[in-house]
This record gives sequence, structure tokens and C-alpha cells, in this order.
Amino acid sequence: MKKFLAKAKSTLQENSPQHNFQPQQSLPSTIAPPDPTEVLRYRYHHGTNLGSIFVLEQWLHGSMFPPNTGGSSECDAVYNSLHLNGLEATRQKWEQHWRSALTDGDLDWLAKEARCTSIRLPIGYFTLGPDFCHGTAFAGVKDVYVNAWAAVKDIARRARSYGIGILLDFHALPGGANKQDHSGTCSGKAELWGNRHNLDLATRCMVFAAQEIRAGNLEGIIGLQVVNEAIWDPKGLYDWYDEVIAAVSHIDDSIPIYISDGWDLNRALAWTSGRTVSRSARNPVVIDHHKYYTFSDEDRSQSPHQIIGRIYNELGQLDGKTGTVWDKGEVEIIIGEYSCVLDGKTWSQVPAEEKDGLTQHFGRAQSQKWQERTGGSYFWTYKMDWMDGGGWGFAEQTKKGNILPPATMRLSSGEIHQKMQVAQDRRQDLATGALRSHEEYWNRTAPGQRFQHELYWDGWNVGYSDAQAFFAMRNSGGLGHVASSCGGIDKIGCLEIWAKKRILESGQRGEFTWEWEQGLRGGISAFYQCVGI
Repeated sequence: MKKFLAKAKSTLQENSPQHNFQPQQSLPSTIAPPDPTEVLRYRYHHGTNLGSIFVLEQWLHGSMFPPNTGGSSECDAVYNSLHLNGLEATRQKWEQHWRSALTDGDLDWLAKEARCTSIRLPIGYFTLGPDFCHGTAFAGVKDVYVNAWAAVKDIARRARSYGIGILLDFHALPGGANKQDHSGTCSGKAELWGNRHNLDLATRCMVFAAQEIRAGNLEGIIGLQVVNEAIWDPKGLYDWYDEVIAAVSHIDDSIPIYISDGWDLNRALAWTSGRTVSRSARNPVVIDHHKYYTFSDEDRSQSPHQIIGRIYNELGQLDGKTGTVWDKGEVEIIIGEYSCVLDGKTWSQVPAEEKDGLTQHFGRAQSQKWQERTGGSYFWTYKMDWMDGGGWGFAEQTKKGNILPPATMRLSSGEIHQKMQVAQDRRQDLATGALRSHEEYWNRTAPGQRFQHELYWDGWNVGYSDAQAFFAMRNSGGLGHVASSCGGIDKIGCLEIWAKKRILESGQRGEFTWEWEQGLRGGISAFYQCVGI
């Protein structure tokens, strides 16, 4: 492992700006039609968290905490249970909690009613098993977790059979990435940062997970989230991100890496903007951003109407940062956590009889905004002792129509076939018209200058075919029988990282690569306009 990490760090140094230049020599194309795994990973993600299963939180699952437990974290619950009940009884209780977290009935509802495309699954480093607990707060209870990783794999396998992907979220890391109990302990410290032992163990966790994904032991993984809710500006955060990405890329450079913005979205955007096509590891990077409207003094001081009004202006930080990964880098975000909860002080500003209607307005405003500006969103959360969960419950908010999947998830099989035929019939005319418009624009804008407009044509055709493949995959059975029986289609939701992936595969590296990228985006857009979505 030490030799492996040393090799990864060497790669990191080679990929740093001072060791890089933008190559001009193009390479052979390796572009192939999108496969089911790529559709799982790059479509728009409408999902839920499955919190407090592998990393307990007392407010969600108090039944897992023995009486008089002195803290509210996983570590407190498992140590107290081990002390009171012994190893065998504790392990049985924990394993039953894992096994019952997602039943076939749950998956059926998630796929068919909620139209869930993926689940963000919080786990801890201890979930990987006893070998990852040595020298940590979980060393004394490591044997409780001997079958935890098998339970994760079982959930991933069963979810995949329903056409649902898994975002593997390392919610709890050694020492804690934040000071909250959902980091695994109630230490009140964030001792991951600046601690070489903890950081190396965390990297080792990511390497293990990547190896399992690469080997096919972990099905339907849409991404690897390396940390949840890192504290503000911790020491070495982005250096560690570079280190982890380099390590994972040695194993599988196709795995999307999800990072915490550390409560500073602008800084995270600046960092990912530096990850241009020619100056970074191939693994796509997605920023995890959390949006709650109930915790701050500003939130509590405002009325529901004021908070709803804020949602329409959210994510303005993205303005001007997307649309060209060739020179602006990859800027892709998801909303990893959100809810329909507002503080009591907020609700006190309106009559009680308005609460249900305003909750729906609040939830739907979020659904619309996240679908317009991000690659996906995950409601917090799905399971708790007190189902259906109120404003924190994905089940309750979905059943009430307060949060909505993309409208395209409701298209019937007949509508899908009809739209596909229209897109096929109009393709040649649309392609020819798009190239003509592109050429005429640049002839007017930069007369006499040299271009390679054939690259726009090539990119346009790849983009149109990609959008068509995503559109057809679900209905044609590519994501499994259950998904095809549900109706609906998938769009390329994570467009920025998809564009980066396609540029890399195209082999284009010269000064006119921007034309190829413009063509790719133009083809994708033309398909969606043609089918009316």
C-alpha cells in the first residue's frame, strides 16, 4: 500500500501546473456509444439519501441506541451495546439494521413511484471491516463490522437490479472531517485534517473502494464521495483531494469523484475550474453542495415566502463558469442534501392553515432549481424510526407531491418511440443547418481566419447520438427490466463532466478543440429541442 501511495503522489506531482503544458498533437478517438454504467453515472440524478444506516444518528434511529447511551453517534451506540449485550447480540442487531434498510418493497416504490435514479449511501471507514479500524476510535468494536461491507455490496447489487445507482458517500472518516456526530463520533473534533495517519487511512479506504468497483464486486456505483461536509478551510483539504484522485486514477480513471465544498462553494468552483482537460487526472470531479433553510439565524428570521424567494436566485456562483470545459475546467455540482424543513420561527410568521401549501411551494421550487442548475439532488433522508419522516422524509414529501422528479421521467413508452422517430427523421437536416450556422457565424465574426469547422460537425454528431442513447437506454431495457417497465427517459444531467469525458475520448488536443466541444454541446441541445424536452 505504501508503494502504491508513493506512486500516486508521484503522478500528482507530474500533473501539477508547473509540470504541464497543453499538448497540440491529437490522438486516435476511442469514442464508443454510451453504455449502461455511463448512463447511470452521467444522467440527471433524482435521489434520496439512505442516512443513519451505516453511520447511525440518534435523532433518526433512536431504537439503535441502548438506554442511557452517553452520546448520539455510531461510536457511542455500538460501544454501549457491546458493553451491555456482548459482541454476538450487538453484531446481530447491527446486521439486521443493515439488512432491513432497503427492502424489495422499498426499491419497488423508489423505482416506480418516486422515480429515484440513485441513492446517496453514507458509510464510515469502519464499514469496510475490521482491517480499517486499527488505531481508530472503532478499534475496540471492530468485530461488529465484519459483515458490513458485504451488506453494502448487497444493497448496491439489489438497487442496480431496479435501475438505481449508488453514490458511495464516506460520511465518517478517521478522526472526523467535521465536528458533528454524523462523522461517526461525538468527540467534537475534526482530526482528519493535518493528521498524516488519518489521512493515509482515509486514502486507503478510497483505494479499497475503487478496487472493489474496478473488480466488479460493487455494482451500479455512480461515484465515490471521498468526504462529507468537511469543515470550513481545513488544513490540506485540496492537497488531499489531489492525492486521492491520483490514487484512484491508478486503479480506475473512469470513476467520478465527489468532493465536499467545505461550506465554501466559490473556492471549490475555483479549484475544479483549474481542472482543464489537459492538466488533470481523467477522473471526473463533482462538487457536493448542501442546501438547508432552517439552521441559520437568517433562515429563522425570514418568512416562508422570503425563503422561497431566495431559492430562485440560488447557485448564481455558477454563472459564466460552465459551457466550455476545454478552457474553463470542469464545473459540475450536485445538491447532496436538502429537505422541506423550515424552522418554527419561520412558520410562526404565517397562519397555520397555510403551512401545507407553502411546504409544497418550497419543495417544488427546490426541485425546479436543482434540475435547472445541477447534475442531481438527494433529499435528506429516506429511512427513520418515525416514517414517513415529515419534512425530513423523502417518502412523505414525494407522496404529497412536494418534491418532484423531472417531468421526463413520466413519458410513456409510446411517447418515447414517437419522439425517437422524429429525432431520427430530422437528424440530417438539423446537422446540416447547425454546421451552416456555425460557419456563417465565424465567417462574419473572424473573416479570413483559419478554423477547422469539420471538428464542429464531428462533435455535433457525437453529441446528438449521445443524447439519443441516454434517451433510449431506459425504455430499451439497458438499465434492466424494472426500469424499462416504469417508462420515462434519462437526460445527460452531468453535462460538464460528460463533455470532458468525450473530449478526452475524442483525441482532440489541438487549438481548435473548442470547435469540437461546441459541436458536442450543440448536438446534445439540438436533440433535446427536437424531442421537446
